[in-house]
Amino acid sequence: MLSIPFPPVSVDPTAPASPCIRACRIDGDGLCRGCLRTGDEIACWSRLGEAERRHLMETVLADRKRERYRFLDRLREREQVGGVLHPLRHPPAGDGWNRSELDDLLPDAGALAEAAVLVGLVPRQAGTQVLLTRRTDALRHHGGQVSFPGGRVERDDAGVLGAALRESHEEIALAAVQVAPLGYLDPFLTVSGFRVTPVVAAIDPDYVPQPHPDEVAEVFEVPFEFLMSASHLHQVEMEFRGRRRSVLEYDWPGQRIWGATAAILYNLRRRLEEAA
Repeated sequence: MLSIPFPPVSVDPTAPASPCIRACRIDGDGLCRGCLRTGDEIACWSRLGEAERRHLMETVLADRKRERYRFLDRLREREQVGGVLHPLRHPPAGDGWNRSELDDLLPDAGALAEAAVLVGLVPRQAGTQVLLTRRTDALRHHGGQVSFPGGRVERDDAGVLGAALRESHEEIALAAVQVAPLGYLDPFLTVSGFRVTPVVAAIDPDYVPQPHPDEVAEVFEVPFEFLMSASHLHQVEMEFRGRRRSVLEYDWPGQRIWGATAAILYNLRRRLEEAA
């Protein structure tokens, strides 16, 4: 199995307190979609002292988060998973962790297209599930494959988080208010030339999938516990562009979960193992 040293998760402790996660958009309730501040609170933030900012973040905004994302408390792995992710305020930089595996396949780093996917964790009574999709066969990139909802970061998106939320809504009608972002995994590079940033989030279990027929053939769930077990993930050798290469694949019945999707889940599993 792959043995890759993932970059450390770090935050500058001297940075001023701010709840901004770069998903800036005022919703119909008058609150920013990302930080849950009102327009007035955002406008006066720079004039507040550090103690006032932290008080608002730890009380007022924390209460608003609990009210908006009531389902978040039902996610059993919330603290465990959240503790190993890059924080929402600091999307990870740099090349994908698998760059060395694809050096002879990819263009220069500057030519890579930015993309984002949503790794959705659904808290169910029987245990947490991971939300996955199967793409339609006609798509240009990775048609017919199992994937996370997501796609290319567009100019109007609020960064990778905004792209993941927009694409999830377009592909499977997942509303932003039903998504509680937790943090980022390490960027991953695809053979199609994308630098993908995975956004890990809790998803409201009341969400009802409505797949866009031109993009998504099926939406399904797989137990988180199954996907985080090393015994269910295998390394498969295959011939690709003139040489033998290794890809990861799960032995989940009925769906082939492999390639980039399996690698992103592997990244999460390894981070959890290293933190244990």
